[in-house]
Amino acid sequence: MTVTVMTAKEVTKKVFNKEKLFIFDVRNESDFQDWKIEGDNFQYLNIPYFELLDGVEEILDSIPTDQEVLVVCAKEGSSVMVAEMLSDAGLDVSYLQGGMKTWSEHLEPVKVGDLTDGGDLYQFVRIGKGCLSYMVVSGGEAALIDATRMTDIYLDFAKEIGANITHVFDTHLHADHISGGRKIAETTGATYWLPPKDATEVTFEYQPLEDGNHVTIGSTTIDINALYSPGHTIGSTSFVVDGKYLLSGDILFIDSIGRPDLAGKAEDWVGDLRETLYNRYKELSEELVVLPAHFMIIDELNEDGSVSEKLGVLFAKNHGLNIEDENEFRKMVTENLPPQPNAYQEIRETNMGKINPDIDQQREMEIGPNRCAVR
Repeated sequence: MTVTVMTAKEVTKKVFNKEKLFIFDVRNESDFQDWKIEGDNFQYLNIPYFELLDGVEEILDSIPTDQEVLVVCAKEGSSVMVAEMLSDAGLDVSYLQGGMKTWSEHLEPVKVGDLTDGGDLYQFVRIGKGCLSYMVVSGGEAALIDATRMTDIYLDFAKEIGANITHVFDTHLHADHISGGRKIAETTGATYWLPPKDATEVTFEYQPLEDGNHVTIGSTTIDINALYSPGHTIGSTSFVVDGKYLLSGDILFIDSIGRPDLAGKAEDWVGDLRETLYNRYKELSEELVVLPAHFMIIDELNEDGSVSEKLGVLFAKNHGLNIEDENEFRKMVTENLPPQPNAYQEIRETNMGKINPDIDQQREMEIGPNRCAVR
């Protein structure tokens, strides 16, 4: 029977469209339990490939013949081997091109809105990692917010739509993924913006992003209003774009809120986090569409694969915005924390410019799920 290649983009479309897919993951059980490809209608079987070296006959009854089967491993090689063994046994199967390494790096652009005077707002969904980044486009110019290290994707997309990247922003100093903002700014000549309270140890020049900044993109005026909103980090800054969209960074998510501990400051910053969520954000229009820098679970995706919700809906439904007792809130965000991201200290140092790991080291540092949220 046949073995075919399935790309990360094709799997992403299946996630967005809620299609059925049977995933045969041949990584170690601990790796599978920690992080896997998620979809509403996906089914799973996890057997480490080294248990299959003598053949697949004993597990054939566990593989369906009435739906697509995708074999997944860390980097591709083991999944090709297992897929060929299943094919020799009479099954039609696919393997994931590039394995989980490629899944972690795939970015899917989704248009999330039209701006006043003809501009566009795009969300780049890093489906395997839960990261969300943004491109604001107007009058042939573009601004990037919270770009990942896969810089060519943004550069190629901007070229494709005929826009020059003139400004690059990071809402805060990231701890769970390596920022591509500075590299994109260096490549394009764009201005790189970073909150100064997060930049006290950086080794490079930047434009200080502070409360009240206004930046114009393109021939029409699109104000990107910086809203100082500490809590996830001491410098965390939100943007109100075009009076319609709240880019909340890692402060507020659709189904959770940001964790305050990734610089070792949970007890110090929990008050800032509550002040931002319960007071600063309360002063904003409930009609603003919240666009976060991460999503935590696949249920947060909209029908088109984007991640967004009106601020008023989040105030009504997001548990993290509805804890009246301040002590209970403090306990939740300091004691109810998920494991910290892999290599988060090294990622922070990379984003400060203190260390410069090569591409393989960067990939290894980022392996695993998004862990920026408290829920």
